[in-house]
Amino acid sequence: MDRRQFLIAGSSLAAAMPFAAAPARAQSVAARVGYIPIVGTAPFFVANGEGWLKQGGIDVAVTVFESGPNMIQALASGTIDVYVAGVAPLAVARSRGIDIRVVASTAIGENVVVSAPSLTKFFTPGTNAAAAFKAFRAANGKAARLATQPAGSVPNTTLQYWLWEVAKVDKADVEIVPMGIDATQQAILAGAVDGGSVREPALTILQTRNPQIKLVAGGEEVFPGQPGTVVAVSGAFATKNPQAVQNLVTGLVRAAALIKADPKKAAPHVGAALGKGIVDPELIQKALVSPASQFEIDPRKIIEPSRAMQAYQVKLGSLEKELPFDGLFETQYFERAIKTGG
Repeated sequence: MDRRQFLIAGSSLAAAMPFAAAPARAQSVAARVGYIPIVGTAPFFVANGEGWLKQGGIDVAVTVFESGPNMIQALASGTIDVYVAGVAPLAVARSRGIDIRVVASTAIGENVVVSAPSLTKFFTPGTNAAAAFKAFRAANGKAARLATQPAGSVPNTTLQYWLWEVAKVDKADVEIVPMGIDATQQAILAGAVDGGSVREPALTILQTRNPQIKLVAGGEEVFPGQPGTVVAVSGAFATKNPQAVQNLVTGLVRAAALIKADPKKAAPHVGAALGKGIVDPELIQKALVSPASQFEIDPRKIIEPSRAMQAYQVKLGSLEKELPFDGLFETQYFERAIKTGG
């Protein structure tokens, strides 16, 4: 089943705040954007769909990737200017000499853990996760297989944090199976794995298709303060086009407010990006208000959680050592956006 078939089968701002009038149409700047197909990217696609990026002089061309780590090579080769994906790989990218700067968050607490029907039956009332996994192994003679994205990604890191640090699961009771976003969704739906780490719209799609797929751990439980999707720009792009970056961040702030105030209006923009316009808008709208969708643009709120995540990556061995965050986060664009509207 390809992504099109799969999606056909299924599919922090307190309120909208006033903004200054949209900036006059600036000289056009081409922005090559890489993104992963999750609802956490919604503020970007709402800002683009509403025309705010175009009004700000930004002409967007997008390319989809399966995970943040897969996008690093594109950053290194200079084939994308803007990165819309998980924060975890970016400090590693900077340590390799890639000048990349986080200018906004888009979502937090996105990664949740679900069980496929084969595992759900062991999550009985009063049974904790460690006991459920142990019971699964005793009954099946093998470890439960959990799908997630590659080592070094936010989903992989947060899943392991929940398993080993929060739920205290015996490592003999779980096998982690790295795969792409689409493959993870399809494997859980097909029963090829026993569960995994997913984000929206996968959570809504999976549970719509099969109510026996159970949410067993929410985002805050999986990793406290869990940082997630961010918007980052290459140093070359930021240096050459500072006003375009400002207009981009201002558009994200406006978009988060719109999603909160009117998810029905926002949903078609997100559906067009994630489902090529073929996903039921009501399903996307449901995903936008899901417990796994928390839209937060302020990059300042994820700096310390990102440090904590990096420290855990070192513990896991997916990162050799903690890397400096100097220059990784540039918060001035967000600060200016909320003070002046851009």
